[in-house]
Amino acid sequence: MRIDEEDSVPLPRTGRAYDIAVGAIRPAMVAFTRRDWRGGEHVPREGGFIAVTNHLSYFDPIALGHFLHEQGRAVRFLAKASLFDVPVLGRFLRSAGQIPVHREKRTAGDALKEACQAVDRGECVVVYPEGTITRDPDLWPMIGKTGAVRIALRTGCEIVPIAQWGAQDVLLPYAKVPRLLPRKTMRMQAGPAFDLSAYRDVPFTPTLLKKATNELMDVLTRMVAGLRHEAPPAVRFDPGKTGLPSIGNPYKRRI
Repeated sequence: MRIDEEDSVPLPRTGRAYDIAVGAIRPAMVAFTRRDWRGGEHVPREGGFIAVTNHLSYFDPIALGHFLHEQGRAVRFLAKASLFDVPVLGRFLRSAGQIPVHREKRTAGDALKEACQAVDRGECVVVYPEGTITRDPDLWPMIGKTGAVRIALRTGCEIVPIAQWGAQDVLLPYAKVPRLLPRKTMRMQAGPAFDLSAYRDVPFTPTLLKKATNELMDVLTRMVAGLRHEAPPAVRFDPGKTGLPSIGNPYKRRI
């Protein structure tokens, strides 16, 4: 399903910083990218929910934000806390309502609390279940973390899986200089809400959360495979078994 400009839904007010970002980024996306968008009917037009997606590059939050904006939804991203420490950028992110995640620290749970509160207010919260840009050499989704499932089970909200492909053509993983021309196609596929009925109203356990998350990643991986017209690997990439760091650029030289 392709959402054209005349079909877009009015967005709720989200603050001046968010509006400035949309006003600057949306025209550039229209000018420099093509859209192959499907499944927009699966994105709730109102009420809180979690959107989960695969992580390809620093550009894919922009591509996904563009897609969700055209479905009538403002977005709250869970973003690594170090971005909020960058002068100007950090202030902008806070003003735009984004949620910092202190990865691998005791305060990481604060982000889940903020995300739950945002969902309860009726907002769309984007969670990258991989927790970082994929380390898979062919850019397939890796194993997932349980945060999205935790939020959904605590709040009772839906999880909407959204597969994407194409952001890596604009900005390679961990690259910082975009390749805008020729125009690249941003492929998005939103799917039906992930079925969590078997996991609701039962005690939270690590085993339950991991099982539900694995099933969610199975769904997301199949959707990515549909966009790529390729078969995914039989075994999902696990960075913990490779010696690669779980956060940050794994290819950056460390002293």
